[in-house]
This record gives sequence, C-alpha cells and structure tokens, in this order.
Amino acid sequence: MWRVSRLLCVYVARKSKLTGPLNRPAAFMSTLLINQPQYAWLKELGLREENEGVYNGSWGGRGEVITTYCPANNEPIARVRQASMADYEETVKKAREAWRIWADIPAPKRGEVVRQIGDALREKIQVLGSLVSLEMGKILVEGVGEVQEYVDICDYAVGLSRMIGGPILPSERPGHALIEQWNPVGLVGIITAFNFPVAVYGWNNAIAMICGNACLWKGAPTTSLISVAVTKIIAKVLEDNKLPGAICSLTCGGAVIGTAMAKDERMNLLSFTGSTQVGKQVALMVQERFGRSLLELGGNNAIIAFEDSDLSLVVPSALFAAVGTAGQRCTTARRLFLHESIHDEVVNRLKKAYAQIRVGNPWDSNVLYGPLHTKQAVSMFLGAVEEAKKEGGTVVYGGKVMDRPGNYVEPTIVTGLDHNASIVHTETFAPILYVFKFKNEDEVFAWNNEVKQGLSSSIFTKDLGRIFRWLGPKGSDCGIVNVNIPTSGAEIGGAFGGEKHTGGGRESGSDAWKQYMRRSTCTINYSKDLPLAQGIKFQ
Repeated sequence: MWRVSRLLCVYVARKSKLTGPLNRPAAFMSTLLINQPQYAWLKELGLREENEGVYNGSWGGRGEVITTYCPANNEPIARVRQASMADYEETVKKAREAWRIWADIPAPKRGEVVRQIGDALREKIQVLGSLVSLEMGKILVEGVGEVQEYVDICDYAVGLSRMIGGPILPSERPGHALIEQWNPVGLVGIITAFNFPVAVYGWNNAIAMICGNACLWKGAPTTSLISVAVTKIIAKVLEDNKLPGAICSLTCGGAVIGTAMAKDERMNLLSFTGSTQVGKQVALMVQERFGRSLLELGGNNAIIAFEDSDLSLVVPSALFAAVGTAGQRCTTARRLFLHESIHDEVVNRLKKAYAQIRVGNPWDSNVLYGPLHTKQAVSMFLGAVEEAKKEGGTVVYGGKVMDRPGNYVEPTIVTGLDHNASIVHTETFAPILYVFKFKNEDEVFAWNNEVKQGLSSSIFTKDLGRIFRWLGPKGSDCGIVNVNIPTSGAEIGGAFGGEKHTGGGRESGSDAWKQYMRRSTCTINYSKDLPLAQGIKFQ
C-alpha cells in the first residue's frame, strides 16, 4: 500500500554509496540537472551539486549523501549530505539554546520576523515554486501555490502575534484574579512528507515561531533540496535580525533521525505529517515518554452527490479532487458516491473530462497533470488497480502506466466495487477514484464514515436540511466537512486536520496555535486575606 511518506521507514530516496566529492566521477556530476543550462535557476536558491543538509546557525552535515531525482524524467537533480546522529545532537542543543533568546522576545516582535520571512519567500515564489515542481513533481501552478500558502500563513501569524493569550476569569474569592497564561512549549520538531514539502512546514513553522518556539525540521528525503532552499531563505532573515539561526534548524535524514526526534524528551512537541501506519509508531514513541504530538495522517476522502446536485459543480470538483497533484494529496477524493439517478451521467461526464486532462512536464505552465513522486508509487498504483479488478471492480478509464519517461500513470476511474471492499478501505496514494451508487441519505452518510480515516468529506446538494444534518452530530465524522466544493483546497484561516486514524491534530488557522503552547491557570491574591476555594475553612 502506497502511503503518504516513509519518513521513519526505509529511505525512498536512492542513496549514494559515495562518501566524498573526490571519488565522484566527473561524468556523473555533469549529468546532474543542476549543471545543465536550463536549470541554472536552481543556483538562485543557493543550491549546488552537493548541498549540506544540516543547519543550526551554520551549515554542515556528516551523514550519508543522497541524490534527489526529478519524477518527470527520473534524472538526478543534485545531492544532499544528510545529518549524522552527532549532527542531530549538536543541532538539538543549539536549538534549545536559541529558544531561550527567542522566547524572551515579545510576541509582536516575533511576528515582525515572521513577516520578513513571508516577504523573503514572496521574493522567491516563482523560483521556489519551480523547485517544488521539479523535485516533488506537482504542476507549476500548484508548486507556486504551495509557496504562496507559506506566505499567507506568515501574514496570518503576524496578526495572531498580537492576539494570542488567555482570558481573565472571574474568581469566586474577593481580592483574587484568575488568569489563563499561555507560554511556548519550547522546541517543536516538525517532520513533513513529500507531497507538501513547503506548505506543511510553513503551517507549523510560522505559528510555532510567533508562539515563541524554536523549530527543528526534518523533511522527506526525496525532497531534501526543497528543505535546504527554504531553510536558506529563513536563515538569511534570522541573520539580518541578528538572531540565532538555530531558531529554525534543519536536519535532513531518514529513519534514524525521525526516530530520534520521536524518542527525544527534549522535543517538547513533535508535529508529524505522513501515513497512518508510521504515525501510529510515532505516536507510541512520543506517548511512551509522555510527550506531545500533533499528527496529520492519512485520508480516505469521499464526495457525495445527491439527485438535486448541480452537475456543473460536481464534475469539475470530482476531477480536481481526484486528479490534482496526481492523487497525492492527503485530501484527495478517493471515493465518489453518486445517487443512482445521476450515476451514469456523472461517470460519462467524468470520462470525457479525464480525456481532456493536459499531461506533460509539471513545470510547463499549461499542464494540469504530472507524475507520481517515485517509481515505488507507480508500482503501488498498478497493484491497487489489479486488486480492484480482483475484487470485482471495472476500470472504466485509465488504469495503466503511460508510455513516456518519468513516473506517469493514467488517472483512473473504477466502478462496480462494493462500498466496503478491502481495496476501497485502503488508502492508495495515487489518482484512483472508486465510484459507487447509493439510494438514500442515511445509507451514504454511513458509507462516508465507515473508513478508519476521517480527514475530508464533501456533499453536493441544494437541500438545506440535508446540509445541516451533514454538518451535525450524525453527519460526517471528518475534520473537514464541505458542501458544494471539493475535498481538496483548504484555506489557511481554518484549522486543518482530521479525526480517527487521521490523528486528531490541527494545524494552520483558528485556534490551532494552542497546540504549540502550554497553558497555566494562575490565581493571584492581591488582598490581605486568605480565603480558600469552595468556602473551605482550614483553621
């Protein structure tokens, strides 16, 4: 089963056995995309043939060297030297030292630094978005949009830096004040997945920073260049403000570093984005030390279209939600429930829409559909299609690997499966949409909720009563509950996250900032008496 990430498992990135630049053949080095004229823009981000993947105020790295590849052609882009355990130990110490300085800075002043980070990202938005497209494989407009999301959350965090705090509560005792005090947790570890290598770090980083925390980031090994490029932008802002660079530290790495972060008591909060399978391991390791975790895990998301729905909204919504990012979003629509009266028409319209999808190099501006991230993802796609056939499904569109370089597969529609088929309840990180007929509201609401994950969901209807039943206690059990829009495309102003096996964590907007802080209830006696709560007399 293809999952969101293998951050604590075997590296998906193809590893180099070479240990230093001297024993790397010149011919191989010249084949790196970064050395080709059309990719010279990579150097605008401070990238080179071999990049140091550790930052804690200075750049370094004594771990293994990996090569990252372009999913559109499987050609090597550049190399990154990852963190060793010694690098990790040094970085944690420096990050905690940096936190002591950062936490003393007033929140609005911290917000000003985050504003500058947003401005610095805005200046590099096109070139950084192009790197996301090149290394992750998503289309250019999505790559740029992902950087924009980081910029937006920086803007949001600036305002939030003047509003975070707790209430002054009425005390039952005269001459007493009851205050809710919020303080930063300390060091926030952030482990992100390949599919949103900029935005998810941004959600965590911007909010954690204005709350007064230092951050230690470990991105996916297969998107290490993005991690390095983003950190270089942030490091320059911190340097310009004469602040310790370790406030925003980086340790590129795989299973060893991820496990160390999960088990490290010095990690006051660990935010993990990835698969449910790995997230469960992370949660257990963190809980074993009574630590705090913020989990953003898998999603097996559904769209429901009722007989009164506007099909001019349903079809493009299902198309975007199922095919966007080549089906590699955690909010991707994997199940489409259609009322029996509209099933055949919607499927036919979808097939026509799928046939018009423009496929190509993801960095070409007119392309809407790019490759899967790795060859392993292609294998998982093929395995899921075969399993769907074995369980009684019919592939009515797609189902094959495209005959072209890179990791391209056909966007796929499968009909005829039971709603509770094993493959349907398995989150496959690929553009496969399972389509079903339903008869009534009670039936389809139950089908929406029967999977283990609870991230995103959407219905299409004009019935106001149904809409509010969908939003209510017997409706969708997901963290994102939409009406007449796709399952994908959440705004930063709301809290993002899901229920059940999705992990229960919340990031981004609303009151998600509370995840990055600890709360104290403080009672202050400013009188000359000592009354006890609940009227207790102790004399």
